[in-house]
Amino acid sequence: MHGSIATGITRLLGIRTPLIVPPMAGASGGALAAQVTNGGGFGFISAGYQPADSLISELSLARSLLEAQNLSGILPVGVGYLGWLLDKMPFQEAESLLIVALTANVQVFWFSFGSDLGKWIRYVRENSSGKSPLIFVQVNSLEEAVYAVENLEADIIVAQGIESGGHGGSYAPPLFDLLQSILEHPFGSSPRPVVLAAGGLANGADIALQLTLGAAGVVMGTRFLLSPESKYTDAQREALIAANTEDTVRTVAFDQARGTIDWPEGVDGRGLRNDTVSDFEQGVSLELIQSKFKEGTRTQDRRRFLVWAGTGVGLMNRIMPAKDVVQELHQECQQHLAKLS
Repeated sequence: MHGSIATGITRLLGIRTPLIVPPMAGASGGALAAQVTNGGGFGFISAGYQPADSLISELSLARSLLEAQNLSGILPVGVGYLGWLLDKMPFQEAESLLIVALTANVQVFWFSFGSDLGKWIRYVRENSSGKSPLIFVQVNSLEEAVYAVENLEADIIVAQGIESGGHGGSYAPPLFDLLQSILEHPFGSSPRPVVLAAGGLANGADIALQLTLGAAGVVMGTRFLLSPESKYTDAQREALIAANTEDTVRTVAFDQARGTIDWPEGVDGRGLRNDTVSDFEQGVSLELIQSKFKEGTRTQDRRRFLVWAGTGVGLMNRIMPAKDVVQELHQECQQHLAKLS
């Protein structure tokens, strides 16, 4: 791999490639996060729905797999938290999830989908013992971005367009429009944020384009679900490889089917359309949908189980180790940047 691609995010994180693999519940653990970082990007572990003990294990796994030992003791991966889930837990449980990451000295905390993210961001900043971890905040609108910069003092804004796989605002504009609205906003007296582009990105050409449009880097999730280090099953990976772009749909069907219905209003998820979605749209009883979904998940039935995916999925057709994917994307991006210049 040739030299680094210098941007605001590569300088902040000390990485070579302006590529972040996000915290994806049920997919992003210590193995994926570490191998993305080993490849030159930056990886996240999802705190998701797991207890503190599981997060401790994932962070230990990441530490054991990271190739470059950071002399400062900072662990060069991040942990991502769902604000609404922290709010819903007893405070002690939520606090313990944050303390685990603070104790591990992770470099970055990522917060999304909550009405009181400031409470948790303050907790991290007040308890970081002078280590000052960076704070990522994920947004789906200009209004959310302005709040994240001016009220939450986020270090990095993740602009997530409607094309993105997994959960997001059903009200989000297309990535191009969202990114431009944020980049053009004056932001008053606050320092200009580092802005990352997320949603439907699939290859190095996409990364180069977003950099040219003004993003400091990109967030790419679906492409890394295909890596063996992700927690997706072989059957889920096969479904991703078989999928076309038009096979994705934004829906609340999967949250209804598995009972994860406490997401904030206006949030749905983009995944691969299957019979679970069709039944939901046709008004089949929720009880029947849930029982078929549970059985389909157990038997790994593609017609029933959940596979989150962004609109770029149609361009993805190979299972590759995460480290190799990062390095391939880096090379592709450099080639396209050279053409554009």
